[in-house]
Amino acid sequence: MQHTDSTWRDARTRTRDTLDRLARERDIWVSTAHPDYGPHQVPLWFWWDGEAVWMCTAERTVTARNARAEPRVRLALPDTADVVLLHGDAQCHGAHDVPRQAGDGFAAKFGWDPRREESPHVYLRVRPTKVLAWRGEPEHRGRVVLRAGEWLGL
Repeated sequence: MQHTDSTWRDARTRTRDTLDRLARERDIWVSTAHPDYGPHQVPLWFWWDGEAVWMCTAERTVTARNARAEPRVRLALPDTADVVLLHGDAQCHGAHDVPRQAGDGFAAKFGWDPRREESPHVYLRVRPTKVLAWRGEPEHRGRVVLRAGEWLGL
């Protein structure tokens, strides 16, 4: 989604727009870091359950390894004109241990069910503790829409 409107939005509108994007978008950038090897960033498909972002990756990826070693992650929706950044801790769930609702929700959204793959996969669940959202310079002030796990403006 490419958004070019840089009109200032109040906290309620900005929060509502952010929640709408989380519900409908497909891709999210995942940034992890390993204590010895440093940062790593990849795009993954995601499903938003209303509280947390669920992503899936093969068990042996750098992303999975990093999330286990250092669970603090950053996520970003892929539009620099309509920025949404999420901070949180990743919880890893094996494909056979993922809650049914999350596995079913992810599979329904993408038409692909990692639980049925021969190679092992890991679901990453990130419940945001902080979310920032802005469209251009006018919205730099007040860009925090979620703080300490609480949505602002709702």
